[in-house]
Amino acid sequence: MQKHPNLRMTRQRRVILEELRKVNTHPSADEVYEIVRKRLPRISLGTVYRNLEILSESGDIQKLEPGCSLKRFDGNPSEHCHIRCIRCDRIADAPMAPDLEIDLKRVNSTDFEIIGHRLEFIGVCPECSDSSNPGTGQYPPND
Repeated sequence: MQKHPNLRMTRQRRVILEELRKVNTHPSADEVYEIVRKRLPRISLGTVYRNLEILSESGDIQKLEPGCSLKRFDGNPSEHCHIRCIRCDRIADAPMAPDLEIDLKRVNSTDFEIIGHRLEFIGVCPECSDSSNPGTGQYPPND
């Protein structure tokens, strides 16, 4: 992501960034809104959405768009991998460094201009795989 040197750090934007960096739960925009409202009671949901997009575009945070689930935001902008639960959509940081030694020869043999990559592991979190939970560990989940 390209940092924008002329990006003004408004009070609202600063509070959103500070609150997002305090948590490691990868909250949705609605969850960020609920957190930020404790400090800025008059902030609107639209302002939070707009500022999350701006902070994401500026490289100050990461926007996570896992397949078939809600957009989430990560206050840690450094390159790292994530794990997503297929049952509850919880996202956690993977306890490993990203492997940037991908076979670029194969990727570069396409007509795509590669600008980056994301690695997401999927599985079942400890809460969802609890033995008292029916249908434990099945993919896709039973509805």
